[in-house]
Amino acid sequence: MSVQAAPGAASAGAVVKQLGTAGRRQRVVANYVEFAKYGSGEIFQYDVELSPAQGEFRRLPPPELTRGVFDQAMRIHRQAKLGNTPMVYDARKIAYAPKRVCGPTETLRLEVSYTEDGRASSFVIQLREAAVVDTSTIERFVHGDRGMEIADIQPALTALDLAIGSVAHADMVGFGRSFFTRAQSKPTAGGLELWQGFSFSVRPGIDRLYLNVNTAVTAMYAPGALLDALVKVLDLRDADQLRGHVTPQTVRAMGSYLRGMVLYLRHRGIRGKRKFAIKGMTTNPLDRESFEWEDPNNPGHPESITVAQYYRRRYNIDLRYPYLPGLVGRRNAVFPIELCEIAENQRYKGKLNEQQTADMVQFACRKPNENMGRITDVLQQLNFNASPMVQAFGLSLNTRLAEVESRVLPAPELNYGHGSRDPRVTPVDGAWNMRDKCVHTPGESLKYWAVLVLADRRQLPDNKVQAFVTTLVDMCNRMHTRIEDPRPRIYYGNLNADIAAEMKRACDAIRLPPNTAPQLLLVVLPTTNTQVYQTVKNCAYTTLGIQTQCMQAKHMQRPNPQYCANLCLKINVKLGGTTQSLPTAHLQRLLHRKCTLFLGCDVTHPAPGEQFRPSIASVVGSTDFMGLRYAATLIQLPSRQELVSRLQEAVVRHLKLYYKGTKQKPDHIIFYRDGVSETQFNQVRDRELIEIQRACSSMQPEYQPMITFVAVLKRHNTRFFPMGRDGDRRTGNCVPGTIIDRSVTMPSLFDFYLFAHGAIQGTSRPTHYYVLHNDAKFTADELQQLTYHLCYTYAICTRSVSLVPPVYYAHRVADRARCHLVDMGIGFEDAATATGGFYGGAGTTTARQAEDPNLITKIIKTHDRLDASMYFM
Repeated sequence: MSVQAAPGAASAGAVVKQLGTAGRRQRVVANYVEFAKYGSGEIFQYDVELSPAQGEFRRLPPPELTRGVFDQAMRIHRQAKLGNTPMVYDARKIAYAPKRVCGPTETLRLEVSYTEDGRASSFVIQLREAAVVDTSTIERFVHGDRGMEIADIQPALTALDLAIGSVAHADMVGFGRSFFTRAQSKPTAGGLELWQGFSFSVRPGIDRLYLNVNTAVTAMYAPGALLDALVKVLDLRDADQLRGHVTPQTVRAMGSYLRGMVLYLRHRGIRGKRKFAIKGMTTNPLDRESFEWEDPNNPGHPESITVAQYYRRRYNIDLRYPYLPGLVGRRNAVFPIELCEIAENQRYKGKLNEQQTADMVQFACRKPNENMGRITDVLQQLNFNASPMVQAFGLSLNTRLAEVESRVLPAPELNYGHGSRDPRVTPVDGAWNMRDKCVHTPGESLKYWAVLVLADRRQLPDNKVQAFVTTLVDMCNRMHTRIEDPRPRIYYGNLNADIAAEMKRACDAIRLPPNTAPQLLLVVLPTTNTQVYQTVKNCAYTTLGIQTQCMQAKHMQRPNPQYCANLCLKINVKLGGTTQSLPTAHLQRLLHRKCTLFLGCDVTHPAPGEQFRPSIASVVGSTDFMGLRYAATLIQLPSRQELVSRLQEAVVRHLKLYYKGTKQKPDHIIFYRDGVSETQFNQVRDRELIEIQRACSSMQPEYQPMITFVAVLKRHNTRFFPMGRDGDRRTGNCVPGTIIDRSVTMPSLFDFYLFAHGAIQGTSRPTHYYVLHNDAKFTADELQQLTYHLCYTYAICTRSVSLVPPVYYAHRVADRARCHLVDMGIGFEDAATATGGFYGGAGTTTARQAEDPNLITKIIKTHDRLDASMYFM
C-alpha cells in the first residue's frame, strides 16, 4: 500500500500516516467491535453540582453515592423536568444528554431523597449547560482529517464511553471504564479478594469507530468483620496474639491495609449500619487513649476517660481488644476495630505482596482463545443494542469481533563473539540458545572483587560459597568474560548491622594496588527483602562507586550452570561488555548509514495518594555505534509532572558520552519516549523536541542532527488473537514479529502495534508505537523492522523483549531510583504502604516533604566511577 501523504508541503520532520508492506500477511482478530452506527448530531454536556439539601460537601462523596443520587433524580424527574431525555453521568461533575434538557443560560434544579443503608437524606442537583459536543468531529477524525487531534474528539468519546458504561453498571461494580463482578472472584492472602471483569472504551480507527473490550482483574477488600481481616493481614492465628506485641511494624501493616477504606459501624445505640471513612489511627491503644466527656446522666461535670471506658459506660460494651489502636473518622471520632465491618464493593489500591501478586497473575492468566471467548460472552450478555440509553445516543454495534490485517516480520540474525562454535544464530519464536557461544565483546578482566555473604554462615559455609564461585568463574571464562582472580575474598557480614559499613569492610578485604577501586562486589542475600536490596544498591551507587551483583542464598546451595550463565551476562555488561549484536551492515542499512544515538526516556510517578513524593524521569543513551551499550541519567521532578524538566542537560550529557565512546557526533537521534498518553502527545513532543534541539545547538551552534521522536505505550487494552494455525503453537498468541498498522490504529498518526516477544503464558500484549517526528524520513517498514530487531539486543536475555531496549533500560533505571532515594527518606512504595508515626494517620509527614529541598527538580548523581556504566543491570 502506498504512503498516505497530507495535502500541501510538509515541514521538516512532519509525520504523515504510513503503512508497511514487509512480512508475511495474515489476519488476526482484535478485541474491537465496530460501531454499525454512531450519531453525527449534537450531545449536550452539563456541569453537575450535587450538594446536600442543607449545607454543602467539604469534598464530593464517593462515586457510588453520587451515582446513586443522580440515578434516583433521573427516575423521579425524567418525565416532568427532563422531557424523557436520558442522561449519563461520570459520578463527579459532568453529565451528557442526547438532547437539551434546559436552556443554555438556565440552571435546572432537581431535588431528590436518597436512601442508603436505611437512612434517607435529601440532596439537590443543579445542571448547567457547559458545552455542545459536535459528534460529527468523530466522522472527520476517523477519515483522517489532519486538522484534528485526538483531544478534539475526547468529549464525544467520553460521552459515548459513559453511555456504554451505563449498561455495564446495571450488573457490575464500575471503576472508570472497568467493571467487575464478585460472581467470578477468588480469595487471596491478606483480607483481599480478586475479581474478574472487563474494560470498555470507545476508540477511533481508520474509517471506523470501535468499542474496545478487554478482560480485567482487580483486587478488592473482602467484606466482613474488620478484625478478622486484620488477623489475616498480619498472618496471625487470632487477635489475642497481638496482646502486648503491637509494634510499629504491625501498625504499618494495618495502616497499609486500612488506608482509603470505608467501614460500617455496628453496635448498640446506633440504628442500622453507619458508614464512615478512615482518616487515621489513634496514637495510643483504646485503654490508654483518653478524651474529655460529659456523661448525659451527670451534666455539667466533664471528666477524662479512655475510649474503652466510654464504650462501657455509653453503650454497655466491654471491648475484647482494648490493647488495639482505634480508628479515627470524621470530626476525630474514634471507633474500635472490633466493632467495624468492611463495606462491600471497595477496590484495594495498595501494593500487593508477593503471594497476592502470584495469585493475581495466576487468576488473570488465560490463553488467548479463552479471553476471546469471555469477551464474546460478555458482549452477548450485556446486549448493548437493546439498551434504551445506547439507542438514545444513536449507537448500534456489530455482533462480531473485528478481523484486521497483520504482517509477520522475520527475526534478525544475531552475532556472538569470537570463540563461539557458530557466532551466528537466528532466533525461533523469539528465543535462542547460547550454548557454545561467547559474549560479543568481553568487559574488562575481573581482578579485584569480593563476595559479601549476608546469609547465615551455618546455612552457607565457606566451602559452599567457594564451590559456587568456582562454577561461576568457570562459566564466565567459557563465555569469554575474563576472571583473573578465581578465589576472591569471602566476607560474612551481619544482616542486622549497618549494611553500608559491612560492604565497606568487604571491599577493604580486597588486596588492591594504590589508587585502584574494587570492580565488583557479589552480595549474597538471605531473602528478597526490598529494603536490604535498596540499601546495598544505594551504598554502591552513591558512596562506594562499585558494581554490585546481588543474588539469593538459595542459589548457592547447588550451583546451577544456567543460573551462573545468567549471572555472567549481567557481570559482563556491568564490566563494559556486550552480549550479542545485530549484523553491522543490516543495522546500518536500517539507519540510513548514519551515526545514530538511541535515547530512551520514561517518567515514573508516585502511587495514588502520595501527593508530595517526587516523580522520576530516567533517560538512557547509547554510547556505541551498535546501540548495545547505554549510560543513564536520573532527573527528579515535582510530583506527577509528566514533562521532563532539565532534559536538555541530560541530552548534552549523552551526546558527550556518545562522542567519548565513538569519537563521532551522532548524525541522527532516535528518541523513544514512554509514559505519555495520547492526549499529551503534541504537548510533550513540542516541548521535549525543543529541549533536544537546544542540547545539540549548545554543543555547537550549527550542529543540528536529525531527530526521530517515537512515543511508546505499553499500558493499553488492545489485544489480538491469531486465526487458525497462525499463532504460537504453545501459547496460542501472536508470534514475535507480528505488526498491526491498519484498521484499529489511529487514522492520521504514523503508529503501529508490535509483538516483539514470545509470551511465556497468558495473553500477550503488543507495544503501541507512535512516530511523532521523523526528520530522517523513515518509511514504515524501516522503523518497524528497526524497532523489532532492536528487541533482540537486550543485554541479559536469550529471548526478544516486549519493549524496545532503550525504553526497557529506562524502566530499569527508574526502578533503581528507589535505591538512590533511600537516604532521603523517600520511598516509592504504594500510597498504602506508609503511615506516619506509630499510630499516626495518613499524610502526617507530607508537610515536611512539601518543603524538603530534596524534592526540587535536579539531576540525581551516581558515583563518578559508575557514571557511564550499565550499573542498572
